[in-house]
Amino acid sequence: MAPLQTTPRTHVLQIVGNAIVGGMETYVSRLIERLPRERFRVTVLCPWESSISEQLRTTGTEVMVVPMPDDPPWASIQTTSALIRAHGVDVIQAHLPNAHLLAAVAGHLTHTPVLATIHGRQLQVADLEAHRLAGTHLSVVCKYTYYHALTLGVAAPQLHLIANGADLQVFRPRRVRDGALRQRFGIAADVPLVGFVGRLSWEKGPESFLRAALIAHRRCPQARFVLVGDGPMAQQCASFIDSFGMGDYTHLAGLQSDMPAVFAELDLVVSTSHTEAMPLALMEAMASGLPVVATRVGGVPDMVQHGLTGALVSPGDFDGVGAQIAKLLEAPDTREAMGRRARERAEQHFDLAEGVAATGELLARLAQANPQRALSSRPLAEAAPVPAPARSAANGHAAAGHAGTGRRAPRKQVGV
Repeated sequence: MAPLQTTPRTHVLQIVGNAIVGGMETYVSRLIERLPRERFRVTVLCPWESSISEQLRTTGTEVMVVPMPDDPPWASIQTTSALIRAHGVDVIQAHLPNAHLLAAVAGHLTHTPVLATIHGRQLQVADLEAHRLAGTHLSVVCKYTYYHALTLGVAAPQLHLIANGADLQVFRPRRVRDGALRQRFGIAADVPLVGFVGRLSWEKGPESFLRAALIAHRRCPQARFVLVGDGPMAQQCASFIDSFGMGDYTHLAGLQSDMPAVFAELDLVVSTSHTEAMPLALMEAMASGLPVVATRVGGVPDMVQHGLTGALVSPGDFDGVGAQIAKLLEAPDTREAMGRRARERAEQHFDLAEGVAATGELLARLAQANPQRALSSRPLAEAAPVPAPARSAANGHAAAGHAGTGRRAPRKQVGV
């Protein structure tokens, strides 16, 4: 009787190119938490120790630190390659261009499939180079990025569209009028509160939010405004608030650990980004039953239905954003109806569980193309210590295509 063959857990190496509190890091944390433990084992490489690495360790995840400059040094390549071989890594997932380059080189040296998730609106040159030279797979989070990648010549069988999502059980509609945020800034229960949620950095446009708040305040002097997040523009935002005398109605809340509680205290969420893909903060706001005023960039028009779940404005048009804020503040019934439709749209298109399942399926399929995994999963009587054959990147990944890693049908398309 032939020995019983069992399918081992897929060992995923997550290489994370940054370690701040941000959307990409949140994506990785939630993916790791929700991948089924009986099917997946996860190891994480971070560029430095931070609250992110500590948080991941609390979930039982093995975390290591490897330097990841834009041009990966040999020491980092050697360490990563040795880890892949010693720990039996089946597939690598990378996040941000510096991590993608490290993953591409180490993956090529160890014949390990690589999936790079592109979190931004467009592919950067480093991502495109890594894909072309090492045959890596790319996963994008919105249709805009998907078609942009195709126009750049990304090989279609190695391009995948898996939208991000919000935890619909955690982010739910509820209104709290005396929560910690309102108490902290002395905001009464009957006062409308408008929130900006995101990193205080150029791409998110916090300065545009502040200019829009100035305009909206002239029409709705009772409204209050709050920026939730931190980043390199925090001091600039504080100076702006002070210079324009906005301190009585505009507040910097900093990082918040309980975002469902924050959304419960808001009446309206505003995104003034100059560039975006599929911003997680907007998904969570919509899942929380909040209307959204946002700039028309990247995948945002696929999320927000103008006039139904919120309003869309051209990027940089803070006058338009301010006018839309005032318009919705003056129409509470409209805000409530938009909030209900926003929740419905989140349920239909932004369910985190679907994105995790699709990502897990793709990682497992890519892992099946790993020659070392195929060898180790054979019955012991048949397995032999034969080294992996030398292959070019093109030949190795052509085999991956035959193993079922061709382009999957895009997940439920947003806006279709």
